[in-house]
Amino acid sequence: MIIDERPHPQEFLARLKEEEAEKGRGRLKIFFGFSAGVGKTFSMLSAAAKLKESGLDVVIGYVETHGRLETAALLEGFEVLPRRAIAYKGGNLEEFDLDLALGRKPSLLIVDELAHTNVPGSRHTKRWQDVQELIEAGIDVYTTLNVQHIESLHDVVSQITGVLVQERVPDLVLDSALEIELVDLPPDELIQRLKEGKVYLPVRAEDALANFFRKGNLIALRELALRYTAQHVDMQMLRYRQSHMITATWPACERILVCVSASPLSIRLVRAARRMADALKAQWTVAYVETSGHGSLSEAAKTRLFRTLSLAEELGAQTVELSGEGIAREITEFARRNNFSKIVIGKPVLPRWRELLKGSVVDEIVRMSGAVDVYVISGDVLEKEPGVGNYWNGPRSSRPSNYMKAIMVVAAATGIAALMRDHFELSNLVMVYILAVVLVSHSCGRGPSVLASVLSVAAFDFFFVPPFLTFAVSDTQYLLTFAVMLTIALVISTLTSRVRMQIDAARDKERRTAALYSLSRNLSSTLSPEDIIQVGLAHIAELFESSTAFIQFESGAAATPIVHRPAGAAGLGVIDDGVAVWSYKNRQAAGLGTPTLPGSDARYLPLAGLGKVLGVLAVAPRDGRRFQAPEQLHLLETFANQMAVACERASLSRENDEARLLVKTEQLRNSLLSSVSHDLRTPLATIAGAASSILEGSENLDIHDCKELAGEICEQSARLNRLVGNLLDMTRLQSGALVLNLQLHPVEELIGSALSVFSRELSNRKVHTQVAENLPLVKVDAALIQQVMLNLLENALKYTPAGSAIAVRSWYLPEGQPGGAQVIIAVEDEGPGVSSEAARLIFNKFYRAGATEPGAAPVGQTGVGLGLSICAGIVDAHGGKIWVEPRPSGGASFQFSLPGSDDYSPTP
Repeated sequence: MIIDERPHPQEFLARLKEEEAEKGRGRLKIFFGFSAGVGKTFSMLSAAAKLKESGLDVVIGYVETHGRLETAALLEGFEVLPRRAIAYKGGNLEEFDLDLALGRKPSLLIVDELAHTNVPGSRHTKRWQDVQELIEAGIDVYTTLNVQHIESLHDVVSQITGVLVQERVPDLVLDSALEIELVDLPPDELIQRLKEGKVYLPVRAEDALANFFRKGNLIALRELALRYTAQHVDMQMLRYRQSHMITATWPACERILVCVSASPLSIRLVRAARRMADALKAQWTVAYVETSGHGSLSEAAKTRLFRTLSLAEELGAQTVELSGEGIAREITEFARRNNFSKIVIGKPVLPRWRELLKGSVVDEIVRMSGAVDVYVISGDVLEKEPGVGNYWNGPRSSRPSNYMKAIMVVAAATGIAALMRDHFELSNLVMVYILAVVLVSHSCGRGPSVLASVLSVAAFDFFFVPPFLTFAVSDTQYLLTFAVMLTIALVISTLTSRVRMQIDAARDKERRTAALYSLSRNLSSTLSPEDIIQVGLAHIAELFESSTAFIQFESGAAATPIVHRPAGAAGLGVIDDGVAVWSYKNRQAAGLGTPTLPGSDARYLPLAGLGKVLGVLAVAPRDGRRFQAPEQLHLLETFANQMAVACERASLSRENDEARLLVKTEQLRNSLLSSVSHDLRTPLATIAGAASSILEGSENLDIHDCKELAGEICEQSARLNRLVGNLLDMTRLQSGALVLNLQLHPVEELIGSALSVFSRELSNRKVHTQVAENLPLVKVDAALIQQVMLNLLENALKYTPAGSAIAVRSWYLPEGQPGGAQVIIAVEDEGPGVSSEAARLIFNKFYRAGATEPGAAPVGQTGVGLGLSICAGIVDAHGGKIWVEPRPSGGASFQFSLPGSDDYSPTP
C-alpha cells in the first residue's frame, strides 16, 4: 500500500501564515530556574556579554542584582537605561522605562524578572506585558523566570510549598519564547549559597530556609522545572518537524495514541493504556474516528462511546475526535503528524470471515504505521461483555414502510421498462433500474436500497430476459449482465446511503456549531456576570427545550443560595437544593441521567472556574429522554463550559476595574491630602493665632485690635468654609447627586450678588461691570451660578497683582449660533494670563499652574485646584460651556455660557 506522506495543503498554508506573522517581531529567550539564587541573572548577563563582544548592540533595560557583587560586576561595560521614577504613596519608586527602551531600540534588551508587577501608574500592570510590547516592536529580549510564577503550575506549586504566589505569567508567553534555557543547581548547593548570604540577607535567609527553601520543596520545584523545560523542547521539535515537512516519527520521548470505538471493550482498553502510560512516563491521547456509520450506532453504543472518552479525560488523557471514512488512515496520519511513538488498539472481535470480507482495521493500521510501534491488547477483559461483537450493527435504520417504498419503486421501474421495451435496447432498460436504486438509496436508506438492487435484477430477469416470466436464462452471457448490474446497484446504493449519512452528520455538526457560535457571540458582547447567566440560560432553554436555572453560592454551600432564572416560562420553578449542594461540593454532575441522585427531574452541572466553582446549572428537559443521547450531553457540557469561561472573564474584568478604581482612588486621595493639607492648615493656624492673641493678650489689646483680630478670624473662617464647600460640591458633582433648582433670574442680579459677597476683598480694586441691555432671563439654579461667579472672582483675586482691575461683562448671542441662543458671562483680569498648555488643563481637578508658568499664584496664595473644576461641573450641568481666553491688553478672560432663548422675557 502506498502512503501519501506529503504535508496537507492547509498545514502548509498555516505555516506560511505563521512565518509571515513572525516577520518584524523580536525573539524572546527565558533563563528559567526552579528558585531564586540558582544563577539565572548571572547566566543571562554572561550570555549577553558574549554577544556584546561579538559586536551586537546589547543594552540593559532593567536588572536586579539583589546586592550580589558578582552579578553587579557583570554590568560593567554595558549601556544601562535610566529607570523611571513613579510617585507612589508619598514616595518615588523606580521602574523599567518602556518608552525609553522603545526609543533606543537596541538589538538585544536585557529585562530581568519577567513576573514582576509594575508600580501603579505604569502603562502595563505586569512586566511580561512590557516585554510583549518590546517583542512586537522588533526588539530581542533576554529575561528570567522561576517555575513557581507559571500560571498553569500555580495550584501544584501552592500544594507543594503552601505559598500562594501572586505574581504569575500566562503560559502563552512562555509558548511564544524562541528558547527556554534551564539554569539548574542541586538543592544542597542552593541551600549552602543561602546560608552564606549569597541569595538573601542573613535575617531573611533564616526565615526562607524554614519555609519556602526546605529541601523537599526545592527537589519538587526542580522536577517541575525540568519537566516544563522538556515539554517546551518537545514542542520546539514538533514545530521544527512541521516547518521542515518531516513526516517520519522521531521517538525522542514516548507518546501513546489509543484508538477506541463504541465497543464495550474500549473502556477496559483505556484503563490498560493509562497503566502503560504511567509505566513509560509518557503522554497519551485517546482518539475516535467518526465515520459515516456513526449515525447508525445504537443509543447504547453512543452512550458507551461518550463514557469511554469521558473516562479517558478523567484519567488524564487528551481526547480527539477525527473524521473520515478510513479509520486506519486517519489514525496513522494523526500519529505521524503529532510524532506519536506508539499506537494502542484493541484486539478484533469480529469473526474471521467478516474480517476477510470487510477488512481488518488492525491489519491496516499495522501496514500503514511505518516507524510507529503498534500494540494490540485486549484491555483487562475478565469475562465476555454483553453486546461485544454486534454493537456496530446498530439498530435497523429503516422503517418497514421504507421497504414497501422500495418494492413500489422497483414495480414502477418495471412498468416504465415495459413501455420502453419495444423502442430501446435491453441495456437502456438496465439504466431504469439503476435509477430506481439511486432514488431508493437517497430517500429510504441502505437496507431498502439493497432490497431494491436485488429486486431490480430479479425483475429484469423475470420480465425482460428470454424465456420471459421465468428466472431461467437461455443465454449464459446474461449471467454476467446480472452480476454487473447487481454489483453496480449495490455499489451505488452503498455510496448514496453513505453520502446521505454524511450529510445528516454534517447537518448535526452545523447545528451544534451554529448554536455554539450564537452563544459565544452573545456572551462575548455581554459584560456583567448577571447578564451572562441570563443569556446562557435563555440559549440552553431554547436549544434543549427545557427549563433552566442557575444556583449561585456566594458564601459557600452552607449559605442560602441565590437562584437566577431566565425570563418567561423557561425558568425552572422548583430547585432540588440537596442535588445542587452535592454538585457544588463535589464538582460533578448530578441528578437526571447521572449515577448520583438520578431521581431528580433536572440535571445539575457545576460551572467550574479557575480554582473555584462559580455555581450550579440546573436543566430540566420537557422530554426526559433527551439527555440519553451522548451528543446532547456533550453539547450541554460545552455550553456550561462556555458560560463558566464567560463568567470568569467578566469577574476578572470586574476585579480589574475595581483594582484600577482603587488605584485611582488612592492617587486621588494622595492628591487631595497633599493639596488640602496646606490650605486647611493655613487658615486654621491664622484662626488659632488670632484667637490665642485675644485670649492671652486681652489686657494689652484695645477694642480696635480685638476687632482686627476678630475680622481676621472671620475672613479665614470664610476662606475655610469656601474650601470645605468646594470639596462637598465636587463630591456632589462626581456622585451625580447634584439636583438643579431651575428658575428664571435676571443676569444683573446673579452678577450683583456675587460681587456683594466679595465687597471687602474688592474694596481696593477697580471693578468694571458691563451688562448688555435687554438680556433675556436665564433659567438657572441661582445659588450654583453664584458659586461659579464666586470661584471665578476668587481666582482673579488670587492670581492677579494687588490693586489691578477686574471686569465683569455679559452679552447675548441670539439663535443661529453654533450653540444656539446663549448668554455669555465673563470675568476678566489684568494678571499674567494663562499659557495655551494651562488653558487646556486648567479646568481639571487639582490642577494648579506651576510656579514658573503664566497664571501661577504668588507664594502663600496657592489653592487646592478645585474651584475651576467645580465651575466646569456646574456649568456643564446647566447645559453650558466654560473656557478661558487671553485678553488683547494682557490678562485672562474666563467665560461661560448659559442657554438662553428669545422667548424669555427681557430684563426690565
